[in-house]
Amino acid sequence: MRFSKAYIALFGLLFTAFAVVFNTFPRSTFSELEKRELAIFPEFTPEKLFDGSFTSEVSSWFSDSEPFRDRFMWLSMQVKDLIRLDTGEEHITFHAAEPDTSDDLEDLAEVGEPADQEDLDNLADSTYNYENHITADENAKIANAGIIIVGSGENVRALMAYGGSGKGCTGYAEAANKYKETFPDVHVYCMVIPTSVEYYCPEKMRKRTNPQRPTIDNVIRHLSPDVKPVDIYETLGKHAGEDIFLRTDHHWAPLGAYYAAEKFAQVAGVPFRDLSSYDRKVVHGYVGSMYGYSKDIAVKEAPEDFVYYVPRDVTYTTTYIDYTIDKDYRVIGMGRPYKSIFFYKYKDGSGGAYCTFMGSDTRITHVKTSTHNGRRLMILKDSFGNALPGYLFYSFEDIYVIDSRYFTMNMVDYVNENHITDILFANNIFKAYSRHTYSNYVKFLTQTNGIHKPVSHATDSSSQKKANIRDSIPATKVPANTPADSMATH
Repeated sequence: MRFSKAYIALFGLLFTAFAVVFNTFPRSTFSELEKRELAIFPEFTPEKLFDGSFTSEVSSWFSDSEPFRDRFMWLSMQVKDLIRLDTGEEHITFHAAEPDTSDDLEDLAEVGEPADQEDLDNLADSTYNYENHITADENAKIANAGIIIVGSGENVRALMAYGGSGKGCTGYAEAANKYKETFPDVHVYCMVIPTSVEYYCPEKMRKRTNPQRPTIDNVIRHLSPDVKPVDIYETLGKHAGEDIFLRTDHHWAPLGAYYAAEKFAQVAGVPFRDLSSYDRKVVHGYVGSMYGYSKDIAVKEAPEDFVYYVPRDVTYTTTYIDYTIDKDYRVIGMGRPYKSIFFYKYKDGSGGAYCTFMGSDTRITHVKTSTHNGRRLMILKDSFGNALPGYLFYSFEDIYVIDSRYFTMNMVDYVNENHITDILFANNIFKAYSRHTYSNYVKFLTQTNGIHKPVSHATDSSSQKKANIRDSIPATKVPANTPADSMATH
C-alpha cells in the first residue's frame, strides 16, 4: 500500500508540474527546430464560436505553442533514436514517421510516380550520365517524411528522396519557351538544379528515390532551339567529392552554386572569376532545415561549416523591394525601394545562415555592379537560386532576382523598363517539377501590376526573417495520388 501511495504521489507531482508549465509558462511563438512560426491565439467572433471553429483553433494553438516546444521535441527524438522503433531489410533502421501535411506538399501526386523502365533505360543510355562513386552507406535509414539519413557521427547527411519521372517537368520547359517567344531579343536560359540525393544516395537505398537525370533530359528535349539549356548535372557530379551540398540542409552549398554559375557564364558568354577573387567566409556549427524535417537527432549532432564567398575588386549596390506576406504566405503589401547589403552576416550556430544571400525570398533584388558590358540579367528562381547572383557580379552590369512565389508586377513591363538582356530560369528539380512554379512564371507575363498600400519598412524585421526561414520543403517519394507538393526551403 505504501508503494501505491508513493506512485500516486509521484504521478500527482508530475501531473501538477506539467499543468503548471503548460498553463502558466510563456507560450512558444517560433520553432527553430521546425523553422516556422507557431500558431497564435485565434481572434474571437460570435460566428466562429457558433460554427465550432473558434474552439478548434484554440485547441490547435494550445498544442502548437506549448512552452519549451523545441526542447520537448528534442527529447522525443533522443528517445526515438534509442528505441529505433522498427528495423527493415539490410539492417536499415526505420524511424516512426508522421505524414507531412504541410500545404507546401500539396502537389506531390504530380511527382510521386515510380521510375519506369524507360526512365532507367534513358538513364543508362544518357551521354550526360554521371556515375556516382560518392556515397555514405553506413547506417542508412528512413526518418520522418521519407528523408534518407546516411553516414554516421560528424558525417551524417540527410537526403530528400525524389519522386518525379522522366516524362514530367515539361511545363517548366514550356514556361521558358514562352518567355523566349515573348522576348525574342532576350537571351533565355534554363537551369534545372539536381539535389543531393542524386549524388550521395547509397545503392541499397536507390529504390527509395527516382533518378533525376531522365527528368532533366526531358526538360532539355522540350526546350525550343532558341532557349539555351544550362546542364549542370555532370558539372556538379565531377565535384561531388567536395562540399557542394549541405549535409544538414535541403539546399546546395554555396560552392555548388559557384560551379553552376561558372557553367552558366560559359553558356552565356560572359566573363567569370575563379574563387581566388573572393574572400572565404565561414559560419561554424550550422544545422539546417533537414533537422526539423527529418526529426532525427543524428542530424542535430552533426553540425557543419556554412562556407560562402564574397567578391573582391568589384563594387556593387543592392536595392530591395520587400513584400509583406500573411500567415498563408500570400502577398498583401509591397514596400518602397531601399538600399542595403547583399551578404548578411550570421553568427556561428545560426540555423538561418542560408539567408546570407539577400536575407530573404520575399523581395525583389536589384544589384548594380561596376561591370560595364551592357548585359543585364534577370534570375527567376526559388531559394536555391539565392546563392547564384554573388558569383556573377563580374559578369553582368545589372542583376535582378525574382522569386517564383512572390512577384506582383507585369513581367513584360518589368523586362522592358529595366532593359533586361538575359533571363535565367534557375530552380531546383522539385520546384521545376511543380505546376505552381511554371504556372506562376507564365502568369507573370499577363498579370496586371499589383496595387498595394505601401508599408513602412523595417529592415529585416524579426517577423519577416522568421517567415522567410521557411522555404521549399522537398517532396518525398510517396505513392501516386497522395496530395503533396514537389517542394515548398525556404
